[in-house]
Amino acid sequence: MSLLNGLKILDFSTLLPGPYATMMLADLGAEVLRVESPTRPDLIRDGYPRDGKDSVAHGYINRSKQSIALDLKKEESINIVKKLIEEYDIVMEQFRPGVMERLGLSYEELKLINPKLIYCSITGFGQTGPYRNRAGHDNNYLSISGVASYSGRKNTGPSPAGVQIADVAGGSLHGVIGILSAVIYRNRTGEGQWLDISMTDCSFALNALAGPDYLMGGINPEVESTMLNGGTFYDYYETKDGRYFSVGSIEPQFRKLLCVGIEREDLIELSFSSKSEDQNAFKEEVRAAFLTKTFNEWKSIFELLDACVEPVLTLKEASEHPQIVERNMIVDVPKPNGGYQKQIASPIKSNVFVPTYRHIGAGLGENTEETIGKLV
Repeated sequence: MSLLNGLKILDFSTLLPGPYATMMLADLGAEVLRVESPTRPDLIRDGYPRDGKDSVAHGYINRSKQSIALDLKKEESINIVKKLIEEYDIVMEQFRPGVMERLGLSYEELKLINPKLIYCSITGFGQTGPYRNRAGHDNNYLSISGVASYSGRKNTGPSPAGVQIADVAGGSLHGVIGILSAVIYRNRTGEGQWLDISMTDCSFALNALAGPDYLMGGINPEVESTMLNGGTFYDYYETKDGRYFSVGSIEPQFRKLLCVGIEREDLIELSFSSKSEDQNAFKEEVRAAFLTKTFNEWKSIFELLDACVEPVLTLKEASEHPQIVERNMIVDVPKPNGGYQKQIASPIKSNVFVPTYRHIGAGLGENTEETIGKLV
């Protein structure tokens, strides 16, 4: 028995936010059917590198899902969707506001067919507001939400993140939370609902520590000005050979061990000073210390100290790290014609459920005939 057995999701989304959300739900046992355009394929599917016809990113993000190809500009396709809604009572869509309405597939239209429908719309700015129809991408949402303004360096400005924070932490994860909350509500009341997930709203909500300080204290954060954005010794430090270590030794016991590790126990008293000039002086001493040894030398030292000091690993190194390996975070997912694709596993662990990865992302429209055949 899967955790989400019985949940059936019709997924109209493309690219990353919606598909990542429905992948998480599929990993937990939900049945997901993607509705894809036969003429305008998902750019993720067309990316590189590829394994066969499709990109490996598509194989991962759309694993365990089925695919039906429908031209939503055609009436017969709309009729097929409306028939599917009788059974698939959760919708994920990521079009700009008003598109689904123009197609005749709005929440108001579809809930007439299935009053228990849960309808999740993920957009850049939401269904309301002056920016509702404005185009955007991950860094735009982080910019509008204020997050980018204090994430970076004084001499270089905002730093591009290596992962899509607004897309995934904003759209995907909040979308999943919203859907599962709506399922619980529906189980209690029998009522469906429309979820309006704005990636900008969700990014704004990620100002979890800076937000209260500004709203109630009037403190507007800037780059390298807070405890956690480089304003203190909580930071990244370059080694002698050009690699980096992360230092997060905030608590007293960890701060002492940091000083032990860099062989500067004489700095312990300075490290506890609340004066900004002393904090800056301590940070410079830490910076200078890390430049005296290579990455591997520091690894050998801090592997033996529980000091909240860890190496900045490449993705290759992270994939081979004993913690990642022990947690089974890389899995083999079956391909349709035999063989496997290595993919990142679901991070959700449970004592009653182990995720089942049925197959990599399906080919475009692979399940069209089968799905339509069941409707007749």
